[in-house]
Amino acid sequence: IKGTVKFIFQPSEEGAPEGEEGGAALMIKEGVLENPKVDAIFGLHINSQTPVGVIRYKSGGTMASSQRFVINVMGKQTHGSQPWGGVDPILISAKIIDGLQTIISRETKLIDEPAVITVGKITSGVRFNIIPESAEMIGTIRTLDYDMQKFINQRMMEMVPAIAKAFRGEATITIDNGTAITYNDPELVVQMLPTMQRVAGMANVQTQKAITGAEDFSFFQEKVPGFFFFLGGMTPGTMESYPHHTPDFLIDDSGLLLGVKTLTEMSLDYLGK
Repeated sequence: IKGTVKFIFQPSEEGAPEGEEGGAALMIKEGVLENPKVDAIFGLHINSQTPVGVIRYKSGGTMASSQRFVINVMGKQTHGSQPWGGVDPILISAKIIDGLQTIISRETKLIDEPAVITVGKITSGVRFNIIPESAEMIGTIRTLDYDMQKFINQRMMEMVPAIAKAFRGEATITIDNGTAITYNDPELVVQMLPTMQRVAGMANVQTQKAITGAEDFSFFQEKVPGFFFFLGGMTPGTMESYPHHTPDFLIDDSGLLLGVKTLTEMSLDYLGK
């Protein structure tokens, strides 16, 4: 072997528990890309809806960045029979959610790249007949372009307190840095594509569209050129296959062999360039 191959067995790929460090970011902090210095990095992800024997990839932005946001809305508590006596934070929350979606549908140039804002959790209320004092919303932002991410973040920071003020309430929003965009280095993709085609077969190496899911392999790619691709795990001829993170998720283990072969040959060919 003309060089060194470093194997990274990454824990916490789905993200560390809230308030803790983990995954690729912590490994980088602890020196995983040093001693010896890493020049390029390859990674793969099994996919339950891609047939065994097939590899799919995309050059450039491949998987979205993922940011977590928290919105706290403050109103004024009152009895549900007398809403004029208070300020309804649940109503304000509904208006904010509606407003956030207009950032995507009316202000974001989606013909360039997809983007998503999702409110996944709302907490409020103490009793069915009381308008509460506050509400909290937690959600995620997904983007495949950093300029677009910056614009969406800015508009959210402007819109949230403005909507609350329009309904006589107050609201704050915090947005964390989250996971970076999974970006496949175009030059590295061109260099390694012949290897993938040789191992899997020309017809079995296919391009795909970007995915709005996130992957913290992206932190490695911020430091060194990287190539992240998807490996088929669906039994050929299967009529129905369930997606990841669902109760019926199932992978055909026979697909893993192609993944091992592909990563091995990519590493050897890269070092022999």
